[in-house]
Amino acid sequence: MSAHLLENLNPEQRAAVTLPHESALILAGAGSGKTRVLTTRIVWLIQTGQVSPHGILAVTFTNKAAKEMLTRISAMLPINTRGMWVGTFHGLANRLLRTHYRESGLPQSFQILDSADQLSAIKRLMKAMNVDTEKYEPKKVQWFINGHKEAGRRARDAEAFDEYSMRLAELYEAYDAQCQREGVADFPELLLRSYELLYRNEPLRQHYRDRFRHILIDEFQDTNTLQYRWLKLFAGPHTALFAVGDDDQSIYAFRGANTANMAEFEREFAHGNVIKLEQNYRSHGHILTAANTLIAQNAHRLGKNLWTAEGEGEPIRIFDAYSDQDEASFVVDEVRALNREGVNLSDMALLYRSNAQSRVLEHALFSAGVPYRVYGGLRFFERQEIKHALAYLRLLTNPEDDGAFLRVVNFPTRGIGARSLEQLADSAARSGASLWQAACTGGGKVAGFARLIEDIKAATRDLPLAEAIDHVIETSGLADYYRADKEGADRLENLNELVNAAALFSEESEENTLDAFLAHAALEAGEHQAGAGHDALQLMTVHAAKGLEFHAVFITGLEEGLFPHEQSAHEENGLEEERRLMYVAITRARRRLYLSHAQSRMLHGQIRYSLPSRFLEELPEQVLMHLNRRSEPAYPSGGFSAPAAAPRSTQTSNDTGYRVGQSVAHAKFGTGIIIDFEGRGSDARVQVKFRDAGTKWLALAYAKLSTA
Repeated sequence: MSAHLLENLNPEQRAAVTLPHESALILAGAGSGKTRVLTTRIVWLIQTGQVSPHGILAVTFTNKAAKEMLTRISAMLPINTRGMWVGTFHGLANRLLRTHYRESGLPQSFQILDSADQLSAIKRLMKAMNVDTEKYEPKKVQWFINGHKEAGRRARDAEAFDEYSMRLAELYEAYDAQCQREGVADFPELLLRSYELLYRNEPLRQHYRDRFRHILIDEFQDTNTLQYRWLKLFAGPHTALFAVGDDDQSIYAFRGANTANMAEFEREFAHGNVIKLEQNYRSHGHILTAANTLIAQNAHRLGKNLWTAEGEGEPIRIFDAYSDQDEASFVVDEVRALNREGVNLSDMALLYRSNAQSRVLEHALFSAGVPYRVYGGLRFFERQEIKHALAYLRLLTNPEDDGAFLRVVNFPTRGIGARSLEQLADSAARSGASLWQAACTGGGKVAGFARLIEDIKAATRDLPLAEAIDHVIETSGLADYYRADKEGADRLENLNELVNAAALFSEESEENTLDAFLAHAALEAGEHQAGAGHDALQLMTVHAAKGLEFHAVFITGLEEGLFPHEQSAHEENGLEEERRLMYVAITRARRRLYLSHAQSRMLHGQIRYSLPSRFLEELPEQVLMHLNRRSEPAYPSGGFSAPAAAPRSTQTSNDTGYRVGQSVAHAKFGTGIIIDFEGRGSDARVQVKFRDAGTKWLALAYAKLSTA
């Protein structure tokens, strides 16, 4: 029976599955069959009598992965998997605490707080302690608490070096006491408390070390510091740890993932016992060659090289778009062509680095009638921050809109509580007026909100549409709110993209009014997104694409500052993480891969010029097919539309021979792109945005620029 189990495994997979009772690191490349290896390893251990089902601890990162693992085990082995310890870190920690609730100091029926419940509990605590929520924002208090918990620190160990952080530590301690009184635990608490339980209770720790002789961990590259420490408590001298992961796909540093855990595991447990799964069963050869060459640029990696027996396949297609709209039109045309050739829309994915990029793409798909689905997220006009901004805009055109009023009257927070709104509603009902009318005739903070809307209306009356919306976002407090939010960068980018949408609408629409734009937004937020079960193109961020695969993949927006993201330049090893993200994106494709970038892109209502991503330069030329090589706008016969906005000059600058949008090179500053020029003849100068040296004005008489 065990021989049948090992059929169709390649030599490396077989070696991993049949390892003796010893710890090992399985370096599993993208598409190398790691889930199959993990589940087959579990079944092989049970089937050969080396361990009972209850002697295995298997840890995954998602409930979906845990369920898939149990389903596969049941299909290969006629056993009841219900009692097996297979699950996520938090799921298994919860199970441990339920079993030993007395030792852990929790009531038997303790409840778990999700993120929203936790924030509500913190707000309630701060109100009871009369804490100034302007100075100590509840969301920041929540980050402080969770950050320390995920690092394994209680309030007494929290980093407190000034009055502000000392107060946060006091709130952390008070919050813990409140949770203890109420018999509740938040998500980070599950792991921290179960870690503390095992750490201080030696008999219990020994019990589980004796029980779990084999520990298997999936996606090990995504573990954080506390998760690794938690796992090590289960590992006794006779425990075999089987860690499966890929350091080249570690893309969650912003969530606390520590890719260094893999190298540490190799030193502490595997002792050099590393098996590399490099045969890829997903992608054709050219795609893998590109991925291997790209990721080899990273210095901090364990190292492996993907290969396939499926042949080289098609070259990778590179499209140099003139504008972001040109790029979107190209994608739509290619999607339609592939669909006509028989490729299902659901087997194609459109990937982007930032959520804000979806707006232009969604508009093009909507206009072309191509069904699409935003995977793991909301369509642009359905996103929280966009709906907030639109509510403010609706109040400018129709202050009687009670729905819009209620959405933003206390967002961002203005100290207008539920009781105040109840009184306002009662007053409006008695007089048969709208909430707005009641606010204008009332007093206090609701009247202050009404004055804010009136001031915004007066200030934006004569502004162009995009500038008016930009003013609303800033003056309403939305921009500052998301700037202060630790997780608000994407939301702020989306608000900037709303300004871009307004600028584009102004150029395309005959009726350039706020009312017309709001109607346009409502139409695009309609029911065009395909429902469940319908064939639809998949749109998603690269982060959301991890673990998925598609026949054809489009990676868009490959420009410096966008992908790699500009923030990566300010973070330690940030560029390496961005490169790993690009590696993940490339390896989602099975048969066809498109990479595109735009020479110009509308950002914050203005056209900006960008250099192509360095990642494109890091790909081997022999696997690429350039669909167009140009510096001037060019539109193939496939029906591309002209860009909505062009550079200020598409001609040469007087007699200089240079133009806006042209790529140039400088002996000292490197490669860049011309974004502006001024002057004539020998007095002319150009403004160049350099890849590595920033933006500079250069006198043409002395600059010695050459065409890049």
